[in-house]
Amino acid sequence: MLRLGFPVIGVTDLDRAAAFWTAALGLSVSAEWSSATWRTLTGTGGARVLGLMHSVSPPEPRPRLHLDLLVDDTAEQESEVRRLVGLGATPPAWDDYPAEPDFVVLADPDGNVFCVVDLSRAPSSG
Repeated sequence: MLRLGFPVIGVTDLDRAAAFWTAALGLSVSAEWSSATWRTLTGTGGARVLGLMHSVSPPEPRPRLHLDLLVDDTAEQESEVRRLVGLGATPPAWDDYPAEPDFVVLADPDGNVFCVVDLSRAPSSG
């Protein structure tokens, strides 16, 4: 039976990427499948959450698929953005924000973009 796995991020420096993402999301590096080209990051109870794969290709500046990191309000979003920048994230040149964005775009130390989304400002369905 086919089933969905977990997201994998291509990186040039596995140790640096593992340090960033474990600190950013409170994950752990697992020994499972660990190699010169792969790291598995796990969450609570050892559940696989994120894969890091060595890549020689450059990150996409406008990827169609990316990670959304969720927070509950604007104050938490601002705090998390500051914390992530302190861990090595950078604000990329991003000119595609809507008028009142509910997200902030950042890039990890390898340049892979992701968003920090304020759920209190997300569009409602009603």
